[in-house]
Amino acid sequence: MAINLEDPKKLKPLREQIHQVAMNMLRPISRKYDKAEHEYPTELDMLAAMADGLSESGQGEGAGATGVRRDSKPDDGKVKNGANMSSVLSVSEMCWGDVGLTLAMPRQGLGNSAIASVANDEQHERFDGIWASMAITEPGTGSDSANIKTTATLDGDHYVLNGEKIFVTSGDRSDAVVVWATLDKELGKAAIKSFVVEKGTPGMKVERLEHKLGIKASDTATITFTDCRVPAENLLGSPEINVKEGFAGAMATFDNTRPLVASMAVGCARAALDYTRDLLAKAGVEIDYDRPAHLQSAAAAKFIQLESDYEGAYLLMLQAAWMADNRQPNSKEASMAKAKAGRMGSDVTLSCVELAGTIGYSEGELLEKWARDSKILDIFEGTQQIQQLIVARRVLGLSSAELK
Repeated sequence: MAINLEDPKKLKPLREQIHQVAMNMLRPISRKYDKAEHEYPTELDMLAAMADGLSESGQGEGAGATGVRRDSKPDDGKVKNGANMSSVLSVSEMCWGDVGLTLAMPRQGLGNSAIASVANDEQHERFDGIWASMAITEPGTGSDSANIKTTATLDGDHYVLNGEKIFVTSGDRSDAVVVWATLDKELGKAAIKSFVVEKGTPGMKVERLEHKLGIKASDTATITFTDCRVPAENLLGSPEINVKEGFAGAMATFDNTRPLVASMAVGCARAALDYTRDLLAKAGVEIDYDRPAHLQSAAAAKFIQLESDYEGAYLLMLQAAWMADNRQPNSKEASMAKAKAGRMGSDVTLSCVELAGTIGYSEGELLEKWARDSKILDIFEGTQQIQQLIVARRVLGLSSAELK
């Protein structure tokens, strides 16, 4: 099957509609909630209701964090631009408006993506409509998800969870948390499963909220689990431990969510590029795409280089989403998109701050905020270094034990 790297025609109306929302509803309150860290953006309730309405009508079907569920229908050989493509394009437009506010949207948490990725049909229906955050990172584990120490012990018809999770996005505001825990430490990463733990469950406690460099509109929590009893049916996917499969079941979540994080970086970088181009034009800097960069001003040459860097990340994002829609294994491509877009986002936004001079560094405009917001996109859902390691393993055909 051939991939056409153009925006799918059927998704253009949705994308244009979300762009208008980002411009007229997110941008105006962007600075307000950057300043008011940990204050819930009540304006998002109306946006979430609009998104729900679009989804129910079928117009926005597949958009956002819940749109990453892979099609289980038989492959008919036709090329599809489905829910994954819709998700990355819509999320990139939202992040053109504001990354932190996008992450704070009700029912659009990364936990929702995890549920969409690995839940069975019954769970998918049961958890439909909840707002779920995702709890993976622990003190001392960082990006090494295979080294998770939080335990889940079967006791009758419940699992008992014990452990601590840090940097849980929307951890305080969400309705539930998707918690990664191990069923048996001796069996290694094959025993790691994810559990939906609903708020109010005894033994689960939000300990604190973090103060952060960026995405301040989104709350980031530390959560502890002390003899926290979770119904056995809240284990996502199969409870069986398949040593041969290893970490593949858990990694299916990342294969779907990493293109989403790439799309966040793409959206934020696009915002910075659009604004900087306008600034350069007002300053009389002409950018001529038909002339070699070395024959233009330094500012124009730098801007062309930034746009080419952006284009590479954008195309990798499309490729990873397209492969998911067409039921092709995309673990390598998902990590490539995340690695490229994460680094590109930081490079582009900081370079735009530099090109804009005092305007870029001032809080009078949003350029400095975009530079701060973009940094997390190179870190969470697996750091830059972890992504490069995954890509190297896939390219060389080596296991995690063979290439560390």
